[in-house]
This record gives sequence, structure tokens and C-alpha cells, in this order.
Amino acid sequence: MDNSNLVTEGDINFSDERRKWDEQITDPKTRQILEDDSRYFLHQSMSTPCLDVLDHSKGSSIRTLSGRHLLDFHGNNVHQLGYGNDFVLRELIEQMNHLSFSPRRYTNIPAVELAKKLASLLPGDLNRSLFAPGGTSAVGMALKLARVVTGKHKLVSLVDSFHGASLDAISAGGEAVFKKHMGPLMPGVFHIPAPTIYRSVFGDSEAGQLKYADYLEHAIEKEGDIGVFLAETIRNTDVQIPTKAYWQRVREICTKHGVLLVLDEIPIALGRTGSMFAFEHFGIEPDILCLGKGLGGGIIPFAGIVARDSYNIAAEVSLGHYTHEKNPVGSAAALATISFIENENLLSQIAAHESWMKSELNELKERFPLIGDVRGIGLLWGIELVKNRNTKEKANSEAEKIMYECMRNGLSFKISNGNVLQLSPALTISREDLQKALSILYSAFEKFATTVK
Repeated sequence: MDNSNLVTEGDINFSDERRKWDEQITDPKTRQILEDDSRYFLHQSMSTPCLDVLDHSKGSSIRTLSGRHLLDFHGNNVHQLGYGNDFVLRELIEQMNHLSFSPRRYTNIPAVELAKKLASLLPGDLNRSLFAPGGTSAVGMALKLARVVTGKHKLVSLVDSFHGASLDAISAGGEAVFKKHMGPLMPGVFHIPAPTIYRSVFGDSEAGQLKYADYLEHAIEKEGDIGVFLAETIRNTDVQIPTKAYWQRVREICTKHGVLLVLDEIPIALGRTGSMFAFEHFGIEPDILCLGKGLGGGIIPFAGIVARDSYNIAAEVSLGHYTHEKNPVGSAAALATISFIENENLLSQIAAHESWMKSELNELKERFPLIGDVRGIGLLWGIELVKNRNTKEKANSEAEKIMYECMRNGLSFKISNGNVLQLSPALTISREDLQKALSILYSAFEKFATTVK
């Protein structure tokens, strides 16, 4: 089966390579659980069928029921502190023994302390929080608040972006796999090209990046009544990193036109890019910031938004009002996550890993012409595979072969857009495990790719 034209988010679950992977799972108990999973869960794109059955996770690794150990460079971006972080677990156990749930009409100390902590970490008047059970809900709250603040219902977001799976979130997002069969979505949403460099229609210069920002201003001026520009500060899945000039120009445009800049950092905040928040790399400030995934310490589903003091004008509107909104356990997990990052000086360690990864992956690129581009920041890296560096034709089938070969040898990651190997390890990973992962990756390229002579 030729998968070269199947360009989508996530792995291709019905390819020949996937069939070969499934056939090598021979453990009877594993096969039975996979069959039960298929029987009792609703099937959905990118989740069905499952790759394997997990039995244990700790630190940078996961272990399957049959005993296969995998360094996890995917983790759905919740594993900033690794799996089962001991510090976070201790804080959670203490909290659960004290106050495990807070009915919605009450507040509690961990929730208040977390809101205060986020305000202390963020610039300017970003001091007002609301929490939610997950990132999709956080995006929904941000969009509702923006309508109250601006009095406008229209928004601009980026083509192929992802902001969650509910109807409002998929309306704002740009991924087709979430919109199939959904019919009419939220009105007033406009998608503009996302800033890229490797495949940019405007060229790879700083001037080309600014043209993407100009496209935003054009949309705002021509459409009118735009209240929000919603965007991922750095696109997580295939690792698209805009220039500083792009983001500063976007900030100027939003301020000029009274448009709220809502940044979705749900998968990339809390150290993933080498700073606590990704927007810090670009010298800008959002109007509303969306957080989630790793905010719960890789254990508790937890998310939230932080907005400006002046936006505290929706007292007569239920922006969220979720049952688990001021979850004391989720709040304790978030406080423990932030404390661990600060106390263990994790950001400086990530900077050292970033430098090493950049060097190693660029050496890999020099050796294998299958690699068209390497891009990354902190411990978020993308390796884009192409059949030809001049035409940039996507090497989807080769990407699959390499991914499954790596999984067979102890390294798990995801494929984005059909041909980008996305590497997103735990931020607590050791250099030894990073070296092991790169060695597995190198061996896979040796097996399936020609080298530069």
C-alpha cells in the first residue's frame, strides 16, 4: 500500500507497515486485551487500533504488558516531568489525603495558590485564571471570554492548527480529520496560512515571515469584526518555529486593531521549549494564555487560562463552571510541576540538551539525504523526511518504516503530517537516554536510507 499521498496528523493505522507491527505482537494476553479494546471502545481516527498494551511507566520510559521497554518521545506532551515523578506523587498523595475534591461553590488553598503562582510567573497584568479539566475546555473558555471582552464573535486562526476536539475547538482548529462529517461548525472563523520556513510560499527570509503577519492584518481589515487571533506560539506537532519578527509584528497588528492575541501553549509551556512559556522567546505578551497537558504533572487531567486583570468583566456569564474547575488535586499537581522545574533548575538542563540535540540531529541530516529539514527548540524537535531535497516531495512511507523500526528497538515517537518525525522526550531525561534514543534512530536510518558518500 502506497501511503505517500496520505498526509494527516498522527500515525497511519491501516498501512502495510502497521500490519507488520501488529503481526509481531504474539503475547496471548496482549492480543486478547487489544481485541477487547477494539470490541468495547468506539473506534476513532488516530486512536484505533491501539499499538500495544501498556503495563508500566516511569521517568522517560514506558513498558508494555509483554515486557517491551520504550523510551517515550511522544507522551501526548503531558510528560514534562517524566512518568510517575516522585515529587509530584508525594504532593498528590498528601493532597488527596487532605482534600480530594472541592465542590464548585467553594474554593480551596491549592487552587488559590496556583492562580497566585501563575500570576507571579507571567508578565504585565496577566493575573486572572480559570481552570478546567482539559485543554479543549480551556480553549473554549478563552474564546467565550474574548467575545465578552471585545463584543465580537469572529476569529482568525491558522490552517492545520489544533486547539482541541470539541465542536468549538475544531471550528477554530484547522485539521480536517476532526471536522469530517461534522456539518456546520462555529460561524465567523477564518483560517490563514501558518508561518513556515522550510515550505514557505514566501521564502525562508525574515521578510517572508513578515508576509504571513501581513496576511493576518489583511484578513482583519477586509473581514471586519474580528475579535481574536488564536494560534499556537510554536506548532508542536511538526515543530514549526516562527521568527521573533513575525510574532512581534503580530502583536503590533492585534494591538492596533483591538484584536485579542490568544496563545495556545497547552502542549509546549512549562519548559518544553527551554523557557517556562514559549512566548518568552519572542519578546511578546499574549492577552490570554491557554495551558494544559503537562500542567497536571503527567498524572491529573488539568488545564486553564490566564487573562488580563481588565478582562474580569464576565461575572454574569458562566465561562467555564466545570465540576472539577478548582480541582485541589489538579492544582496541587500543577504547583508541584512548577516547583520541580524551578527547584531542579530544569530549564538550564534543557538548554544544554538543546545544544547537544541540535548538533547530533544536524550530523544525522548531513549523513542522510532522506532528511530534508531539522528544526527544534528546547526538547521539541522535528525531522522532516523527503524523497528529494530539491523538490521536497514528502517521504511518508520511509517515515513509517523508520518509526516502526525504532519502536521495535526501544524508541517511541509520532509522525506528524505524514513525514515529520516528532521527538518530544521527558524534560527530565538523562543524556545517556538521549544518546540511546539517537543511536536507535541512527540505526533505523542506516537500515532504510542511503547515506551521503
